[in-house]
Amino acid sequence: MRFMILVKATKDSEAGVMPPEELFSAMADYHEQLAKAGVLLDANGLQPTSKGWKIQYSGGKRTVIDGPFTEAKELVAGYTIIQVKTREEAIEWANRFPNPHLDKGEIEIRQMFELEDFGEFEAIDRFREMSAGQKT
Repeated sequence: MRFMILVKATKDSEAGVMPPEELFSAMADYHEQLAKAGVLLDANGLQPTSKGWKIQYSGGKRTVIDGPFTEAKELVAGYTIIQVKTREEAIEWANRFPNPHLDKGEIEIRQMFELEDFGEFEAIDRFREMSAGQKT
C-alpha cells in the first residue's frame, strides 16, 4: 500500500520563505528513519505557486493560468511517499512526521491507487509496460 503525505502550504511557504535549519534537521531524521525501515519511496518540497501554473479544461479547450494561487491552506508545499503493509502502519509513520510549520500546521495523508484497483483492460497494461503507478 502506498500513501502520500501532503504538507499543506502556508503564507510563508508561498512567499518562498525557507524553513529554519532545525526543521530541516527534524525532517532529515524522520526521512532517514523511513529509508532505514525500507518504506520511503520519494519526498520533496515544492516551489511556491508563483513559479507554477494550472491548466484549466473546458471540454476540449485548455487554458494556462500562471500562479500564484490564492488560498494557501488548500495548496501543497511538499510531499513524502511511503509504501507500507497496512493503513495502521501508515498512520504510525504519519504520526511521527515532524510538524512542518513548527507552530500550527497540517499534513494530509492519502492512499494511492494501485493499477490492480482499476481492473483489467488494455490501457492498464500499457501503464504496466511503462512501470507507471506500480509498487516498487
